[in-house]
Amino acid sequence: MRHGAERAESAGAHDAAQPWAERAAVAEQAVVTRHLRRVWAIPGTQLGVRGWPVSMAGRLHTRWNYWWQAHLLDCLTDAQLRDPQPARAARIGRLVRGLRMRNFGSWINDYYDDIAWLGLALLRASEATGVPVDAALRPVAARLREGWTDHGGGGIWWRRKDDFKNVPANGPGAILLARWSRAGGERTDLQRARSMTEWIERYLLDQATGLVWDGMHVNPDGTIRDIERTVYTYCQGVFLGACLELAAGDRSGVWVGRAERTVGAVAERVAEGGVLPGQGAGDGGLFAGILARYLALAALRLPLLGSTGGAVAAGLVFGSAEAAWRNRALARGGPLFGPEWSQPAVSPRSPRDPRLERDLSVQLGGWMLVEAAALLERTL
Repeated sequence: MRHGAERAESAGAHDAAQPWAERAAVAEQAVVTRHLRRVWAIPGTQLGVRGWPVSMAGRLHTRWNYWWQAHLLDCLTDAQLRDPQPARAARIGRLVRGLRMRNFGSWINDYYDDIAWLGLALLRASEATGVPVDAALRPVAARLREGWTDHGGGGIWWRRKDDFKNVPANGPGAILLARWSRAGGERTDLQRARSMTEWIERYLLDQATGLVWDGMHVNPDGTIRDIERTVYTYCQGVFLGACLELAAGDRSGVWVGRAERTVGAVAERVAEGGVLPGQGAGDGGLFAGILARYLALAALRLPLLGSTGGAVAAGLVFGSAEAAWRNRALARGGPLFGPEWSQPAVSPRSPRDPRLERDLSVQLGGWMLVEAAALLERTL
């Protein structure tokens, strides 16, 4: 393990003052080089392969992760906002086509969190590049609206025909509906977003810590059977993001206060030495990156809303980014991030290597973090 860290430290010795924009650019190039492939060799399409080094199954996209692709699209949009390029705009279009093709012509699936993430990524991509997305966002928003029931006090389900309601579905769902209400959706979508976020506050907030739990299992009669009290970085991020969306135009200060409370709780009870912790590979590889994205948004918006929490949020983003960059490994195409940003990353050797660094999710989490630092660097 030490060998990979030494190479990264040696490379990092000369770039201590390197702007975050430059670091984000090489993180982007690394993911593009290692993970992007055509869908079934069809021109005009691309998709992110699940792992690197790439296996034959990966090249054929026999296994894929719908919501990972949404975050790949989000990261490409971050890069386009950082440094607009026609070639990247074209790549975004190929990824959108590839995602729909691999999903067999549909924009939606049975997971409400998945489709919320895709809707968010498509909306941002449209704003950055003009890629048409109304045909996708309308069925996504309609499905999210259908997901609300009064079981368990409200909220949308995690998955259709399931018994679980959680923050990972209601958080991004609320963010999307709030944004979509201002960008072409139904005006009542904003109230839906507010209701979803209020449901989290009422039923899944740990009053002792200020953090939100994962979710609840609900009986057929609507009563709550069990609360899943696991604390995920992902959940704090999407709850924070929803509060920030609802704080716009809210004169009561309630949503600003909740956003500020979440930032403080993350800093005090989640971050370790100022660095956001990882939660493994697979889906967990994205969790800390998602939190970093919304902490960066908090760093930009909270000061405009009269809150002092923005500086704390920015400190968490920069502290985590410095750790991830310092502990990166060097691999073909560029830097490679580890699942724990405070620990040295190690480059996998083959498609059979069990190292968590193989997962696209882990690399997207690191790239997302560095883009968040680059955003704050150029904006604050």
